[in-house]
Amino acid sequence: MKRILVAGGAGFLGSFLCEKLLAMGNSRGDEVISLDNYFSGSKKNIEHLLSNPRFEAIRHDVTQPIHLEIDEIYNLACPASPIHYQHNPVHTTKTCVMGAINMLELARNVKAKIIQASTSEIYGDPLVHPQNEEYFGNVNTIGARSCYDEGKRVAETLFYDYHRQYGVEIKIVRIFNTYGPRMAVNDGRVVSNFIIQALKGDEITIYGDGKQTRSFCYVDDLIDGITNFMNLDSKEFGPINLGNPSEFTIFELAEKIIKLTKSRSKIIFKSLPQNDPLQRKPVIEKAQKLINFSPKIDLEIGLEKTINYFKQTI
Repeated sequence: MKRILVAGGAGFLGSFLCEKLLAMGNSRGDEVISLDNYFSGSKKNIEHLLSNPRFEAIRHDVTQPIHLEIDEIYNLACPASPIHYQHNPVHTTKTCVMGAINMLELARNVKAKIIQASTSEIYGDPLVHPQNEEYFGNVNTIGARSCYDEGKRVAETLFYDYHRQYGVEIKIVRIFNTYGPRMAVNDGRVVSNFIIQALKGDEITIYGDGKQTRSFCYVDDLIDGITNFMNLDSKEFGPINLGNPSEFTIFELAEKIIKLTKSRSKIIFKSLPQNDPLQRKPVIEKAQKLINFSPKIDLEIGLEKTINYFKQTI
């Protein structure tokens, strides 16, 4: 039996991860603990798990130390959408940096394995396309997005330093744009924004000319990648890219969502925010080789599942 801590367990990704870990550990009787301060996460995301005797939810901010007897830690604690992480940028940086330190100290003290949910944002507005793990990135250290981008970069540094200095068993995954049910209505990311605008019949707002690209990975595929890498019995620490390498323009995404929702919404264009990346596509050869990672959910199928969720939510 393992006791597994998911920091950020009530968030969009964290709640799916808690579900997956409970299912995977059913035969062993694994216990899963969600740690969340509910800033961007929601109790609604995990309320269906509360009746499970092997699940526990603790309200806690990772910027403060905590001691628990656990065997594994998944560190997903940090708002991931620009609206949320720019709301309190100082606290975002603290969550990334002090949160990483506190989770690493916990792992060090109880000799737990720990995985860091890093991000494609560490590549910034990339000058190399597509992005592989060897690319060091192009990040503005003083921009409005820097609290998240630089915070996650420092967290990766801390993970490797705790491994080198203290022998902590670490793993790092760099997550590219992920979408699916349980995204917050006020999430502010492009998939949820477009779906809500389309369902309401509002104008669909594209920032920039719509030619910028993203690669969208459905949540189930991503969670499979995270758990498979955590359970990989090797000295491969990462970082590895996790995402769907199928690349779409933002305009193409808007058209797909209008079609799938049968919306009459019109597309309008506004100026692009500072340092918003123009291209984003992962090279996933490393993940394919190590854990046979290959996203299976087609964008339109994933969008249909997400649209159905938002229809019930709004």
